[in-house]
Amino acid sequence: CSVPPIPPKKNDEEGKVALNNALDKLVADLKGAGLKVKVDDRDYVRNGAKYFEWERKGVPLRIELGPRDVKSGACVFKYRVGAEGKETISLNEVATKATKGLDSLQEYLLDSAKERLAGSMNMMGTYDQMKEALEKDEASEYNGPGLYLVPWKCDAANEEKIKEECKATIRCYPTDVNEGGMWEGKKCFYSGEDATHMALFGRA
Repeated sequence: CSVPPIPPKKNDEEGKVALNNALDKLVADLKGAGLKVKVDDRDYVRNGAKYFEWERKGVPLRIELGPRDVKSGACVFKYRVGAEGKETISLNEVATKATKGLDSLQEYLLDSAKERLAGSMNMMGTYDQMKEALEKDEASEYNGPGLYLVPWKCDAANEEKIKEECKATIRCYPTDVNEGGMWEGKKCFYSGEDATHMALFGRA
């Protein structure tokens, strides 16, 4: 989490003390919940620039805290992705809400990644189909999936031949389908021999 505090007016000493006290408690609560916190109290950088910098660095949650927030006993949450707009949170619930929100954000990112992977994967294509598609892709004539989940017999020599013929390599052996025995009873898409794994082929 990044916390760019919004300072009170220069002559507002009471406001400074209140803000610092609230900030110390907020940071302690977040760290007590096991979260990493960075307070950005640089007074020579505008808040807008701070917000952009931390978002660019990939920090998932920005917590805004200023004099008005302290008076109302609240702060403002802004997630980098997965949630629209800002959310006003009670200072007494900061740790609980941040933990729950970051867990939800992690689930959102994981689900999004799975959807993108599924959308870019061609299931059980033949070798000739893969080779033809990758050749079209090289000529900018193919807009389909670029990854191929296929039955495969582990063979370093054949893998090298495929790399030479169409520049594709094994990206990974997906754990879920291999532990589920998806390759059983299938023939290798390249050699025609009994498969030993399901492999994900594609270009780097």
